[in-house]
Parts: sequence; structure tokens; C-alpha cells
Amino acid sequence: MKTEMYFAHSSNDETKADWQPLSDHLKAVASIAGGFADAFGGRSVAEVAGLLHDIGKYTDDFQRRIAGDAIRVDHATRGAMVAVDRFGPIGMLLAYGIAGHHAGLANGSEGGERTALCDRLKGLGLPPLKDDWRRDIALPEQVTPPKLFPQKDHGMFQCAFLVRMLFSCLVDADYLDTEAFYDRVALPGQPNDRSASRALEVPSLQALRERLDTHLLGFAADSDVNRIRADILAHTRQAAQYVPGLFSLTVPTGGGKTLASLAFALEHAIKYGLRRVIFVIPFTSIVEQNAAVFRSALGDLGEAAVLEHHSAFVATPLPRSDAERYQAREMLRLAMENWDAPIIVTTAVQFFESLFAARPSQCRKLHNIAGSVVILDEAQTLPLKLLRPAVAAIDELARNYRSSIVLCTATQPALNAPDFRGGFDKDQIRELAPNPPELFRKLDRVRVRHVGTLDDDALAAQLRDLDQVLCIVNNRRHARALHQALADRPGARHLTTLMCAKHRSQVLAEVRVRLKAGEPCRLVSTSLIEAGVDISLPTVYRAEAGLDSVAQAAGRCNRNAERAAELSEVRVFATANSDWAPPPELRQFAQAAQEVMRQPQFRDDPLSPPAIEAYFRLLYWQKGDKELDAANLLGLCAESRIDSLPLETLAAKFRMIDTVQMPVIVPFDDDARRDIESLRYAEKSGGLARKLQPYLVQLPRNGFDALRKAGAIQPVAPEKWGEQFMELVNMDIYSCEFGIWWEEPTFMRSANTII
Repeated sequence: MKTEMYFAHSSNDETKADWQPLSDHLKAVASIAGGFADAFGGRSVAEVAGLLHDIGKYTDDFQRRIAGDAIRVDHATRGAMVAVDRFGPIGMLLAYGIAGHHAGLANGSEGGERTALCDRLKGLGLPPLKDDWRRDIALPEQVTPPKLFPQKDHGMFQCAFLVRMLFSCLVDADYLDTEAFYDRVALPGQPNDRSASRALEVPSLQALRERLDTHLLGFAADSDVNRIRADILAHTRQAAQYVPGLFSLTVPTGGGKTLASLAFALEHAIKYGLRRVIFVIPFTSIVEQNAAVFRSALGDLGEAAVLEHHSAFVATPLPRSDAERYQAREMLRLAMENWDAPIIVTTAVQFFESLFAARPSQCRKLHNIAGSVVILDEAQTLPLKLLRPAVAAIDELARNYRSSIVLCTATQPALNAPDFRGGFDKDQIRELAPNPPELFRKLDRVRVRHVGTLDDDALAAQLRDLDQVLCIVNNRRHARALHQALADRPGARHLTTLMCAKHRSQVLAEVRVRLKAGEPCRLVSTSLIEAGVDISLPTVYRAEAGLDSVAQAAGRCNRNAERAAELSEVRVFATANSDWAPPPELRQFAQAAQEVMRQPQFRDDPLSPPAIEAYFRLLYWQKGDKELDAANLLGLCAESRIDSLPLETLAAKFRMIDTVQMPVIVPFDDDARRDIESLRYAEKSGGLARKLQPYLVQLPRNGFDALRKAGAIQPVAPEKWGEQFMELVNMDIYSCEFGIWWEEPTFMRSANTII
């Protein structure tokens, strides 16, 4: 009797000679997914997910579809049904990912955009499943889930987290095996940049440590500040021997946290067999800068080792053929990076929203966070409305997924304070820096004082009287107006996220040249400059904000102790113009800062660690438990069961930025124009998308829509990419001073934001 052959993927070959047998695909995905899940002890369950994810292709309907029939076939639900039937509760956890491996994770019992899992498990309308699947794959009698160390009151949160981790292993394995098949059958000469990038040899962490050591030998401890930085570096590297878990690196701005954290991470990862280092940066604007620092420090291996992932282009539906082969290829084009590089530099939005995500493209990378060192740079910037679920996710990574997490900041956010419910245990976080209070005393380089309320004329007059000064304000329109008031003075410069990163880098390079030469420099910026930008001016003005923001502003003042602290001032001011009033939450931060600064014990040193702790504890107390989990995400988890996890709801409600940001590519220079042109002909977008990231400007949706309506932005090759890549085609509205700026009411309203 002839055995019927079933296929997973097809090609243009009508003889089916090079089509992929379904059993080969299932076994390959199982093997890859199991290997991914090894990092957290989940190999056996991930292998089962791989074996079952596509058994719904063992149907006549699907085999007709893969041959070209224009019919829709649900091939994901059958595997979920078998998982629940064969493996009980752990099978239910697997069922979420198996059923959602194309469309995304659904809620267990409450429908959303996707049909609830409980309804899909009824199997209504599914084509008959052939028994041949039992011949081709052998399921184990039972599977053992990874052992989870419990978080108090967070049992179902931990189950939802495990579902996403297993889902990540499955979808990444599925993407990779599918991609490998289509690469094998690709026509000669067809562009294949993604598979080429996979073929590159990835540097080992040991080799990266050697390059970093060579780089660090070039630093001379030739000043008090540099000797302190060298001591911080040495102490931090020695602390790499600590067993994995939660750490803090509390160092004043300008104390060398960036390279010290990289040195710790490489040493620690090598010591404990961790796989990669992930730097999580609060602002898109400085991801490129930090990535450049790491590449430079890693010498000839830097380019191959460091992957930036700071702005995902918007994935929109593309025109698709009904044939399975074309559907799969378009799916692959939209796939996000899976973070398989040794060093990842990404944003807090990308990192945390992925940890709560439901879409395959976002979740794909999650398993690569397990068994990694994660540096949370400027940890105090976590949004308060999501603080408790974000802390629970950090705790879970360290507790059950072999990740070491470093809270790296000059202003530690008191996440283990006894009055912060849901925070870390008192002794759970280990400090890596040597004696932080003493460090802050030694690196005291500025004086902070409040200079009262200033109207625009008074503020501009004070800035005009100073040759070298930085002024940081709370929204883009204020920054632009202030720069215009200074434009006739030598060295007037302006920074905003309405400029692309490449443009901002050029402005900062000009500023550094002027400062080094002792020339006038009057720089006006939004808060983007506060997080890690290596720049030093004698005087900094800061519009009222939280004490952590004031501390970050102070990090741009007398950064290298070029002058006495008494001659280096951070002047905090209130704005008289109501147009520049901060939004309500920022106003609350500013009020808490003022309350702490008025207290006698902090009046002379409002940036000391005790003052910062008092500030955050006051904020947490003012907010209360509910406002620290404004969407009640932990509550939703606590009220759920294994079969009713609110996975889609969690993804929809965990939004670090309320306003949807839309990326626009600016053809700023010849490199950008060349890569945009290449997009029109490329078969895959991954490599070009990464090259174009420094040329993106993120716009609020209403500003983006206004530009689209006016024809100022247009999609690149929409017949191929849909609206995934939007280009600024009217460069008349891109200014060398202000970036994208359009005197139109809708756009002007969208520009009234804090960065």
C-alpha cells in the first residue's frame, strides 16, 4: 500500500520534488524549539509544541491549498486540541502558542480581536484530520514543565509568562525552518540578505572580552575623575563573580557606567554560561550612540557583535497570493529580529512591550532574553503606570529564566523600599558599585538651585549672557521657540527627536568641537539629551521636572570635573508661559522634587542617594498600588485560571507610550537615499531596515496622518511592502535646525510633547 505524502511548504516545482515533507518540518521545528527552551529548562515541552504546531496540515483541504487552491484552512487548532487532550494542564499552556503561532496569542476565555482559545478548542468547522500524523511523529507519554520558583501572589502571571516564552521558542523555530526551506529553493541570483547575515560567524563572548580589555588599556587614570572611574570599573568586574540574579549599579552620571556595565556583563556571562548581553535604553535617541560606543570598544569585532533594535518599522498587511508559498514568504518579510546576536542594544519600549506581547513577530525574540545579562540603563525611567507589572517581569526573568538583571542608574528608583508593594525583597538586589554614597561625595561636581519662575524673555536673556550653556525644556515647541530667540548668537544649536538620529549625531559632534575649542555654544534641547549623552557644559538650565531628570541634567554639567563644583550650576526654573506647562504626570514629578528639595537635610545636596530614595518613595506613596498598575494587569492575571489567561488583553493594555508613534524615513544623506532606493528592488527587508534605523523620525499618529494627507510622506514600493516603509518626500519641511517641522495646526499640536 502506497503511503500518502504530506507537505508543509511548497515551491514552484509542480513535480513536488523539492517540496518540504510535513514530518521533516515538524521534527525540525521541535528540535530547534527544544534547543531554544533549554535556557530555562523547557526542552521537552517546547519539543512537543514543535511536533504538534502544524499537524492540522494533515488534511486534504490544506494539501489542496498548498498546491494552489484559493481556500482558507485553519491548520493551527488541531495541534492545540491534541495538546490539551494528551497533556492536561501543561497541554493547555502549550495550546495557546500552538493555536496562535500564525495569528498571535488569544485570551483563554474572553474573546478579543482573536477568537478565544476555549472556542477554538471546540473544533467547529475544522477539516477532518488524517491519522497519518500518528505514523509520522511520536509524542512522549508525558512532559515535564520547567520548575518555576513562585512569586508571591503571582502564580497565574508566571503561567502567562511561561506561555509567552514557549510561544517564542515555537514561532522562532517555525520562522527559521520555514526561512531555511525557502532559501534552499530560491531562484539563482535572488537577493538573500537575511540568510547571508545568518551565515556570518558570530564572535564569542570570550573574544569580545579580549577586545574590550585591549580598549580599556587605552584609558589613563590621569585625573581624580578618571581614577574614580577606573576604581568603579575594577570593582564592577570583580563583582561579576556573584551568582546570577538581580543587581544594581548605582554610579553618578559621568562615572563610566556604560563601559563598566559592559565589562561586568561579559565577565558575568562567561563565568556562568550566559548567552548574550542586552542593553535596554530608555530613549530611541541614544540607542545609536551607545551602540557606537560598544562597537568602538569591541574593535574589529564590534560590527559583527552589536545589533541595534530601536525602531521597528510598522508592519502593515501586504498584498498576498492565496498560495501558501507566497503567504509564508510575506510572513517572513515582516518577522522582527530574533535577537540572536551576542550584544543587543534596544529600547525599553521594545523590551518590555515584547515581554507582554501576543504577536508572533514581537514574541519571537523572548527566548533569547532567557540566559542573558540584561542591563536596564536609566532604570528610573520605567513608567509609573506600569511599574508593578514591569517589576514582576524583571523578577520573573531573574527568578526562573536564568537572566541576570542590572538596574543601572545614578538615581535608583527604590524598587526594594518596604512601602513599595510588589517590589523586590530587601536583600534581593546586590550592588555592584563600590560604596555609592562615597562615590557621590567624590563625584560631586555641580551645585543645584531653583531660580524661580522665568518668562521666555528673561530666560532667553540669561542664556544670551552665557557663552557656554545648555537649556533643557519639556516640549519641542518650547525648545524651538527658545532656539529662535538665540539664533543670532554664536554657537546656537538645537536638539529634538524631530531630527533623525544621524542628524542629531552631527549636531552633537559640532557642539563637542566648539566646547573643546572654547568657542561659544548655546544648546537648547528636549529631555532626549539627559540619558547618556556624553557632553559637558559649565551651566545647565532645567525646566521643572522630577528629581531624577534634574540629576540627569546635572550629568551634562561639569561632567569631567573641568572646573570647581561651585562654578558649575544646574539652575531649575518654572516656566511663566502656560503654553509650555508640563503634562499632569510630569507636573506631579516636579512637585515631588520640589517637596524633597525643600527638606532641610536635602537642601544642600538634593541629588544624593538618600534624597533620590526619598523622592521615589514619595512618588510611589502618592500614586498608590492602583496607579502603579493602572490597567490592573496583575489583577487580571490573579483572577484567571490556566484555561482563561488574558494574554491578548495583557498585550493590548501594556503600552509604555500611550500615543502611537509612526516611523518616517528621512532621506537625510546619500547613504539614506541609496538604501531607500535599494528597498524598491530588495526581496527581503531585514538588512536594509537596520541600515535605515538612524534615519527614522517617530511621529505621533495625528502628525503622521497630517503629513500623509498632504502628500509629504509616501510609502516606499507599496506593491511590495504596503505601508511598512514611509519616506519623507517633501524635504522642504525638514529643517537643518529643527528636523521635521510644518506650520500646520494638527502637526503643531503633535509637536507639543516632552522629547
